[in-house]
Amino acid sequence: MGKNFHTSQLKLSKSAVANNIRFIKSLLGDKTIYSPVIKGNAYGHDIETFVPLLERNGIGHLSVFSADEAYRVCQVKKQGTRLMIMGQILDDQCKWAIEEGVEVYAFELERLQILLATAKKIGKQVLLHIEVETGMNRLGFQAKEIPQVIQLLDTYQGHYEFEGLCTHFAGSESIANYLRIKNQIKRYEEVYQEFFDAGFTPKLRHTACSAAVISYPETHMDMVRVGILTYGFWPSKETFIAYLQKNGMNTKDPLRRVISWSSTIMATKTVDAGEFIGYGMSYQATQAMHLAVVPVGYAYGFTRSLSNMGRVLIKGKRVPIIGIVNMNLLIADISALKDVAKNDEVVLIGKQRNNEISVAAFGELTNQPNYELLTRLPESIPRVVVR
Repeated sequence: MGKNFHTSQLKLSKSAVANNIRFIKSLLGDKTIYSPVIKGNAYGHDIETFVPLLERNGIGHLSVFSADEAYRVCQVKKQGTRLMIMGQILDDQCKWAIEEGVEVYAFELERLQILLATAKKIGKQVLLHIEVETGMNRLGFQAKEIPQVIQLLDTYQGHYEFEGLCTHFAGSESIANYLRIKNQIKRYEEVYQEFFDAGFTPKLRHTACSAAVISYPETHMDMVRVGILTYGFWPSKETFIAYLQKNGMNTKDPLRRVISWSSTIMATKTVDAGEFIGYGMSYQATQAMHLAVVPVGYAYGFTRSLSNMGRVLIKGKRVPIIGIVNMNLLIADISALKDVAKNDEVVLIGKQRNNEISVAAFGELTNQPNYELLTRLPESIPRVVVR
C-alpha cells in the first residue's frame, strides 16, 4: 500500500548516515573492517532501505542475526558486499548460506559439524566464524570444547575458510563491567593463542561492538561490529562521557540521528473543565481545553507507557500527551497553541523548527533503551529517504 495510505512515516537522513560512517571510520585503523550491524530490521530503520545507504558510503561488510535477515539483505545488496550471520541459522538453511557465500557463526559443536559436513557434501567451502565464550555466558564455545573444535577443523580441512575468531562483551557500555570486560579480552587472547598454536589462524579477529569501539580501543583488531552508533545513537550516557573525556568535555556530539517520525492531526476538539479525556479516568480537564487527535498509538510502536507523560511537537512547540495512549491514536493538549488545524504535522521523533524530541527522551520516560524503542517500530510504517 502506498505511503499516502499510512498514518505516519519514518524519514531516514542519508547525510546523517554518511556523517556517522565517517565518524566511526575515524576511530578505526585503516586496516580495520567496519561491519554495520543491521539486525532487528536495521534497528528499526528497515533493512531494504538501509543497506543501499550503507553501500553508497563504501560499506562492504554487513552483520545480521539470523538467516531470514540475511535472505532479505541478499535481495538488495551489491554482489561484492559480504554478509555475516551472527546468530540463528537452522539446519536446512546451512546449504543456502554456503551456496550464497554468506559467512556464518558457529558457537556449538552440533552446528559446526552440520556446517562442515554440508560444505563437504555440496563441494563448496563454508565461510566460518568461530565464536568463543569468554564470560558473557550466552553463546560461544566453552574452554573445554576448544580441543574438539580444533579436531573438527583438522578433520574437514579444505571444506571451510576460517574467516574469523570472535566473542561478544558483556556490557562494555558500563564502567561497572570494566573488570569483567578486561577479563574477557584476556580470555579471548588465550583462546586465540590456543588456535594459533594448533596451526589454525583466523583471517579476522573481531570482538568489538559500538561501546567497545569507544571505550576499549584495544579491541578494534581486524574488524568491528557496530550497531547503534551507525544509526546516530550512543550505547549509553557513560559511553558518550567516555568519548568526551578523551576529546574534551565541550566537544560537540559527532553523531547525527538518522531517523525521524512524523504524523498529522486527524481531528481537533474542545472539552469543558471537569471532563475526563480518553479511556478511564486517568486525566481530567481542570479547565476548558483544546485537543488534537493523532493517528498513532501502541500498535505503531508508540508505547502505552507514555500515557500522560509523553510529548510531541506541533507548530514547533512541545505539547503533552494526555490520557491513555490507544492502540491506534493518542491525544495531545494544544490549548497553548494558536491556529492549529487538521492535517498539521506532528513530530513524534525528530526536529520541528527550534525544538527536538529524541529517542532518548522516550527512554528516560519509559525505561526503554534506544535499542528497544527503535526495533519495535513496525515494518509496515513506510521509510522515506531524505537529505
